[in-house]
Amino acid sequence: EGRGGRGVVASASDGGGGGNAVVSVDRSGGGGDSGRPSRGRKDKKKGGGRGAGADGGDGYGPRRPQRQSLRVGGVGKRGRAASLASSRGSLRKKNRNAERERKEAAAEERRTVVLSGTPMTVSELAEKLDEKPVSVIKFLMTDLGVMAAMTQSLDVQTCVAVAEGFGKIVAGEDEYDEDWEEDEDSALAVGVVMDEDDEEDLEPRPPVITIMGHVDHGKTSLLDAIRSTSVVSGEAGGITQAISAYQVTHEGRKITFIDTPGHAAFTDMRERGANITDIIILVVAADDSVKQQTADSIACARQAGVPVVVAVNKCDLETADVNRVKSDLTGYDLLTEDLGGEVMCSEVSAKTKMGLDDLLDKVMLQAEVEDLKANPNRDAQGIVIEASVQKGLGTVATTLIKRGTIRVGDVFVAGSTSGKVRALIATDGKTRLKEAGPSMPVNVVGLEGVPAAGDMLVVAEDEQMARQLADSRARIEREREGSNYQSDLLSSVSDIFSGAAMKEKREMCVVIKADVQGSAEALARSLRELKREDDESIVTIKILVAEAGDVTKSDVAIASVTPDTTILAFGCAANFAAQEDARIGGVPIEYYSIVYDAIESVESRMQEVL
Repeated sequence: EGRGGRGVVASASDGGGGGNAVVSVDRSGGGGDSGRPSRGRKDKKKGGGRGAGADGGDGYGPRRPQRQSLRVGGVGKRGRAASLASSRGSLRKKNRNAERERKEAAAEERRTVVLSGTPMTVSELAEKLDEKPVSVIKFLMTDLGVMAAMTQSLDVQTCVAVAEGFGKIVAGEDEYDEDWEEDEDSALAVGVVMDEDDEEDLEPRPPVITIMGHVDHGKTSLLDAIRSTSVVSGEAGGITQAISAYQVTHEGRKITFIDTPGHAAFTDMRERGANITDIIILVVAADDSVKQQTADSIACARQAGVPVVVAVNKCDLETADVNRVKSDLTGYDLLTEDLGGEVMCSEVSAKTKMGLDDLLDKVMLQAEVEDLKANPNRDAQGIVIEASVQKGLGTVATTLIKRGTIRVGDVFVAGSTSGKVRALIATDGKTRLKEAGPSMPVNVVGLEGVPAAGDMLVVAEDEQMARQLADSRARIEREREGSNYQSDLLSSVSDIFSGAAMKEKREMCVVIKADVQGSAEALARSLRELKREDDESIVTIKILVAEAGDVTKSDVAIASVTPDTTILAFGCAANFAAQEDARIGGVPIEYYSIVYDAIESVESRMQEVL
């Protein structure tokens, strides 16, 4: 007995059962002889429906096309529905991707800022970044170590750094000056916004004159003659080993003088002197002419864009040859007025004081050409020339005030240290001052730490801001040192692959203490450049400490941790407790007053280590 398929019958009696059937013109089909009733689709008439024929035939008549499986995705209502659903899913996915890309593009557009390529005030930059000005000021102070007010203008370099710090993409950054990262006057470099003062607030100020030249050409003797004092007699070996600053009066007008070291170890000091001055007096000995440090001083002046007045010294000697000096200077593009150039030149003698008035007259004439002015009625900003630790005073920073006026009681920040002015002492070391204005060198007492020579000293609003700014700068400095360490590590790895590391590397450890911070830094730099090697080994210098102040127990403790470490005391002493600890611990302390002697001694020991 077989099941019948769907059929279309002519009458109700043709089917094998009593179910419903759809009546059509087609009269064939029907169920078998003894079919069982079943239901079929209903139309106008009733008749036999599905049944099972006894003969095992279909019993249904002609079949309609069978529905396809949905798994195959073929024809039929379900297949079409599945296909449509799949199409709708793909379309939704494409729409979602397009929406995501649109949102990403919109977010990228919101992140992108277009800077003008010119300085902007803090409030203008905040508006560009869609941030509050106070947020920008806080970021400048805590993340960049820069102190700024809302109305102060930020240079392009600082604007870009702030924008990137807020997660922005700076459009057109490649169009900026390629050398902007090396701008020494940027807020990032000096730690404070150097905004311009209004013209009506400016007042004439004394010129700042830096005396530069080769070692032993008579720079300090010339300054002694101008000041009518004797500084050189108190200097070891007659050689200046730190920057000194003084203020004198010539024909009722004040002039600030800065004396820089001449020998090679103090290149940094000469560069600092050139960068904080208005005019450079280039001292050249008439019997020795142009030498190496003379050329270096000319390069410093040219790099700083500072005018030069030549002082040919020692003209009282029989071996003096002024014409030779002038001729040699032409090789460095310094053409004096008598040779058709624009460089003023005076023939002087520090010993006999010949020509000093003529030299000062030419300096003041050059100052009038420069039209030097500053605003004294604002918070002070200055540059630390030297810093030292003095008994009874603590840390003392010799500072040249660039603009504004510093007063006793002011809170300030200098580099990565802060403080409050406890005293202002004139450069004679005796006179106590209540305030110091533009172009005036002054000893500032009241620092919590020792700033580096060249750091900006800036008066802050309050102690909290000063400490926060100092802490931020200290953190940035530590991060920079960590980055340098990683660079050195990569360099060492590179040496391994290049074969340079096959030699045995030995380090001589040194602790440097000096009378002033600049001398400590200069000696440290000279020693770091030393290297001795042979076929088997390389000897270099590792500086553990380089700072101003007498040798203390702490210095001895640091030196005792590393075997064979030597303490170099340059122009300073060691207290009794430090001497006793050094004797017990076997830590050598060597005392020097001339930088050459210290360098030569270290070089000799390096050769012995080889």
